[in-house]
Amino acid sequence: MKPFAYVRSTDRDTAIQTAASDRRAMFIAGGTNLIDLMKEGVALPDRLVDITQLDLIKIEAIPNGLRIGALARNSDTANHPLVRERYPLLSQALLAGASPQLRNMATTGGNLMQRTRCYYFYDTAMPCNKRQPGSGCAAIEGYNRIHAILGASDRCIATHPSDMCVALVALDAVIQVEGPKGKRAIPITEFHRLPEDTPEIDTVLQQGELIVAVDLPSSPFASLSHYLKVRDRASYAFALVSVAAALDINNNTIRAARIALGGVAHKPWRAEEAEKILVGAKVNEQTFMAAADAAVRGAKPYKYNAFKVEMAKRAVVRALTTAAQGTSV
Repeated sequence: MKPFAYVRSTDRDTAIQTAASDRRAMFIAGGTNLIDLMKEGVALPDRLVDITQLDLIKIEAIPNGLRIGALARNSDTANHPLVRERYPLLSQALLAGASPQLRNMATTGGNLMQRTRCYYFYDTAMPCNKRQPGSGCAAIEGYNRIHAILGASDRCIATHPSDMCVALVALDAVIQVEGPKGKRAIPITEFHRLPEDTPEIDTVLQQGELIVAVDLPSSPFASLSHYLKVRDRASYAFALVSVAAALDINNNTIRAARIALGGVAHKPWRAEEAEKILVGAKVNEQTFMAAADAAVRGAKPYKYNAFKVEMAKRAVVRALTTAAQGTSV
């Protein structure tokens, strides 16, 4: 492992200033992804800024919503009474991710910042534009079973690994950030980036900016939502395809809908065209199938992942059907 400096910060301003002063500095909390990347020689920070002592662990009601601190553990968030009552979709997504041991360490902010699990990204002997810009993308002509079918580019076809973030997209979450230039509120749909020509840049965060909280607005989707994760094994596996589906229904007519997909794109994928088809339509299989078709419209599969197109369509129909029947955690 490359040598690095370690600093423990006890207040936000110091943490931000320390990280902002060194372009190769990184924040660390649970470290469940970052430490692996450092061991593999993928992440090479000169300085780690430990933020575990900051007061960012609270989960609390705010006017018209809920605030989840950036250092709240995934297990605590998943099991928090307010999350289970008001945002069961988020609780389901968190419980579908990783293992109990990892959920006890992983944080909200860390989950937002985790990087792709593309095996070419982790293998430093292989070309990877995300790891080494300009080196190429081995996945495009390689074994690309787990890779993207939506929103990719000729520079990168990696997928975003998070379950939590897929649910947050469906719940219209807003990321609260503090940095050298002040505070920002970033809608989660704008937080992660598509690869385009710069796949090495995962998010819109600037150097030194610190995630302090995630805000969830009041939601009409609490009782009619479902998170479906399709994977190779029942535990400790990343999604081949996942769907966060949420509905607001009155007299068998859909008044509002949210659909987000995971495992199919470089960022959690909001299926806005599918949502438009659902709004005003009756709750039935034909409606859900039409939405599923729209959700994968424009998909570009590769040699080994063409199955994801049909899998995603079926997953959307199943998630919507389950959500319409009502769910609880």
